[in-house]
Amino acid sequence: MADKEYDIWQEKFDREIGIKASVILFGNTGDLTCGKRSGNVYQGIVPTLVPYLKGKGYKSIIKWDRVDGIENEISKDLPAVENQNPKSGNAYDLGEGLDGFESAGAAPQYKDIDDFFAYLLSVVKNRNKRSAIILDYGDYIFGNANALSEKERNYLTTLGKAIRNAQSDELNGEGNIVIVIAHNLASIPPSFYLGNPLVGTINIPLPGRNERERFVNYHRAELKVKQRFEIDKSGRNLEFDDFIDALDGFTLRDILQIIKLSRQLKNEVLTFEKLINLYKYGEKVSPWEELSADKLAGIEDKLKERVKGQDLAIKKVRDVVIRAFTGFAGLQHSTKQKKPKGTLFFVGPTGVGKTELAKALAEFIFGDENACIRFDMSEYNHEHSDQRLVGAPPGYVGYEAGGQLTNAVKEKPFCVLLFDEIEKADGKILDKFLQILEDGRLTDGKGETVYFAETIIIFTSNIGAATVDANMDPKEAREKFKSAVRDHFTQQLKRPELLNRIGDNIVAFNFIDDPKVFSSIAKSKFKGVIDFVKERYRADLVFDDEEDAFNEIAKASNKQNGGRGMLNVMENKIIDPLSLFIFDNVEYLKGRRIIIKLKRNDKGKPDRFDFDLD
Repeated sequence: MADKEYDIWQEKFDREIGIKASVILFGNTGDLTCGKRSGNVYQGIVPTLVPYLKGKGYKSIIKWDRVDGIENEISKDLPAVENQNPKSGNAYDLGEGLDGFESAGAAPQYKDIDDFFAYLLSVVKNRNKRSAIILDYGDYIFGNANALSEKERNYLTTLGKAIRNAQSDELNGEGNIVIVIAHNLASIPPSFYLGNPLVGTINIPLPGRNERERFVNYHRAELKVKQRFEIDKSGRNLEFDDFIDALDGFTLRDILQIIKLSRQLKNEVLTFEKLINLYKYGEKVSPWEELSADKLAGIEDKLKERVKGQDLAIKKVRDVVIRAFTGFAGLQHSTKQKKPKGTLFFVGPTGVGKTELAKALAEFIFGDENACIRFDMSEYNHEHSDQRLVGAPPGYVGYEAGGQLTNAVKEKPFCVLLFDEIEKADGKILDKFLQILEDGRLTDGKGETVYFAETIIIFTSNIGAATVDANMDPKEAREKFKSAVRDHFTQQLKRPELLNRIGDNIVAFNFIDDPKVFSSIAKSKFKGVIDFVKERYRADLVFDDEEDAFNEIAKASNKQNGGRGMLNVMENKIIDPLSLFIFDNVEYLKGRRIIIKLKRNDKGKPDRFDFDLD
């Protein structure tokens, strides 16, 4: 395999240092790399650059950062100036006699940035001894590019003058070069490099597949996993290929730490899947792996215990979960399986169980309904609301706090993410969901990668609820809701790409029109009231005729308002008068029963609920 397939940025660096006066390296600058002139040894970026620069004819290499100043182990044969150790006054007053740069003893380290920039300007003026100056940790040289201090403007001016002096305008002339290494290009003032032909910028990307494969092979003897990575009859090593694919998005340093972790587990050898989970999440066992075929066989019955009258929606949820369990989630798009375990879009009338189904699913898979993390998208209806989700950029207020979504997934990587009323979010925030649904990961404001591959994403919406008639045929109503969703994304938002990511997973919920379902929901919700009275007042709540009571609640409910409207009816007819009864009789409740009776008028119609102590 040709060298050019690895570390592509190095080829561009080879070209740029021959024609530019300054090169900014940014991106994955803290990673390991294997330079063509470094003997196929993996090391940091600076040790890799040194042989490149020597090979290009630079006689003096000066590496500097704000902590150590000039690093003597790398910086050899330095040009010297007469005024090497300025004490006070103007740090840019270098004195006279700087033309020859004859050595005057060991050069100082110039830890003071003012002194170093003065030295830098002097060094690059001299083209008799070609010098390469490496400014490491360039992120910490300047502050906010929009609010530079007077000193920072001086540094920028000095740097600009330095590279202008470094460049030779002769076709065959050789000059000096200034190399700035920074993680984030935004930390370098744009006025330094934008529109400046003397400055080149090179992004160092995350390692590609060939780089990851070469690095793992380099350390293959040290990697301890259960898989033997044997070659099959076709000459392919499928398990090894899967391992390399699973490392997509990791740096080489990450991969090295994964290999170290595999050796640290002295009494246990894990599969590479569990090893990666342990490294990413701190947990080697995924709740998905603890699911069983027997448990999944009962998923519909379990979900129906909490969600009534939505059998078709529950069946669709079952299909998505089984697809994830069997490992087929997203395979038609990518074999890397980096996408979330499932994506669902719940649409339908208010109060019919959309949020309840999401909570029930979280409880079923992860054992806790609190694993359903809900985001009310009506709170993200401003243009810059995405900063609340993923965190503000560096330098902005709240940057240190991170994003609400990214923080939540870091804390609970195995979860159901519920984005409620997604139609109320600002259209620009949907870009974040495109990346999550496509790549299964998101980079927060602090530059940390957050993985969504172990989550289920659920969007909910009431789109169409105001126009779809509750008396319409259920099948026709469901199609109307789905059509309303498609129109919203394609016609109103002009974002059909998000709809494509969701695919056929739009789940339309039915209106609740069966009194038995209303009655069942009422019973389920009223159980919390019974438990509360028992715990708080040491009294038992019982109905004189439970079926009759809840049937009347159901009949009084408007199916257009769903279960939530039914709860309002129950609150008005039972809970409010019950609270007054308890208030008046609080001294007599302990150890007794409160009998709830439905009173009817002379015509046999329900009048009110009455309460007695037994």
